[in-house]
Amino acid sequence: MSAAEQHEEDDLAPTTTPGYKPTAAKSVDEYAKLDAEDESLARWKASLGIVPGASSAPATGPKVTVLTLELASPTLPPGKKITMNIQSPADLANASKNSITIKEGVEYNVRITFKVNHSIISGVRYIQVVKRAGMKVDKLEQMLGSYGPKPDGSAYTKNFDPEESPSGMLARSGSYHVRSRVVDDDGEVFADWEWSFKLGKEW
Repeated sequence: MSAAEQHEEDDLAPTTTPGYKPTAAKSVDEYAKLDAEDESLARWKASLGIVPGASSAPATGPKVTVLTLELASPTLPPGKKITMNIQSPADLANASKNSITIKEGVEYNVRITFKVNHSIISGVRYIQVVKRAGMKVDKLEQMLGSYGPKPDGSAYTKNFDPEESPSGMLARSGSYHVRSRVVDDDGEVFADWEWSFKLGKEW
C-alpha cells in the first residue's frame, strides 16, 4: 500500500475514543434474555425490535446491508431525486464516472437506507471524505445509531445533519471526488464506494 493509499485509509477509519473497547457482539436472542426484569431496558430493546421469544434470523453474512444513498434538499425541484443504489454495480460505476450536480450555496443532507440483517448494531457510522484535485477538502462522519433487525425485514432510513454546499465561481470549477464508507467500531466495512459531484447554479 502506497503512502497516499495509507493516508486515505486513515481518513476513512472511524474516530476512536481512547480506552474504549467494543463489547463482544450478542445475538438478538441473547439481548432479549438480558436483564429481562429491567423495565427501562425492556423499553429500549422494544425500540430496537427485540421481542422476547421472537425467533431471529441466523447470524450469517454482514450485519448491515446498505441499500441507497440519497442527497436530499428542500431546494430540489419537485419530483427530482438524487439517489445511488449501493447494491447496483452499474449505478455505482455511473456515480463514479458521471458527476452529480449539486446546487451551490444551498442546504442539503445525506440520507441512507439500510437493513440490519442480524444482531444489534451500535457504533456503525457513515464516513465521507471529499477531495478536489487530490487534496482533502471535507470529511463527514455520522453515527447511524443503535438498531436491531426489523421483524418484517424492512429497511431503516437515516437522515444525517444538514450541511451547506459551497458557492462561487471557484467552487463551481472542476469536480469533487467522494469516497464513502459504512464501518463499525471493530473496523468491519459494510459498504465502500466512490462517486463524484460538481457544483452548479441549479440542480
